[in-house]
Amino acid sequence: MTETVKEPIQVLLNKVMKEVQPVAKTDRNVAQNFNFRGIDAVVNAVSPALKKHGVIVTPNVVDYQYATVEVGIKRTLMGHVRLTVEYTFTGPLGDSLTTCVVSEAMDSGDKATAKAMSVAFRIALLQSLSLPTDEPDPDHDTYERSAPIKMLTDEQLDSLTSEVNAIQTVEKLREVYASHKPYLAQTLIDGTTLDSLFKTRASFLAPVREEATNGN
Repeated sequence: MTETVKEPIQVLLNKVMKEVQPVAKTDRNVAQNFNFRGIDAVVNAVSPALKKHGVIVTPNVVDYQYATVEVGIKRTLMGHVRLTVEYTFTGPLGDSLTTCVVSEAMDSGDKATAKAMSVAFRIALLQSLSLPTDEPDPDHDTYERSAPIKMLTDEQLDSLTSEVNAIQTVEKLREVYASHKPYLAQTLIDGTTLDSLFKTRASFLAPVREEATNGN
């Protein structure tokens, strides 16, 4: 019976590289109108060759950073994860090669870490095995961070509060409201927001305006 010759991991990875066909960019990022290679397509292309040559891949998270960011005009809260992950390719002889990649992902639920891990694995396979690519390969989901919230000083808030409470017409209130839109989420001393201050004054002025219209 012929004994199977076990080869070093470098030789096996070279064989894997030769056997893996180019991975087409079949997934679509609709928001920014481009195609990309998804994690499933990459793993499906590489996995058979890795199994054939007895190569296993194991991850090790070296660094993990989690933050919450606001995205879009509506300032939607999303989890933002950055990972540094080492992937070790081990052959039948027990020898190995390790590659290190960095990835990040966002999600409005609890999937930010899972997404970042998928991105990391995809990058590791693409770069370690030199899979053909002719353009950048970003994530499927892309977001734009909201602009930082502008802040008024305590003195400015006190002055604005007095000004709003002294306004006698809805038209004037709308004018002042429009000029302070960047600050509406700011919290006042009593715990309410600046937006609530304007709404409270508007509810007070509405009956006054109706009475004036009816001639009472």
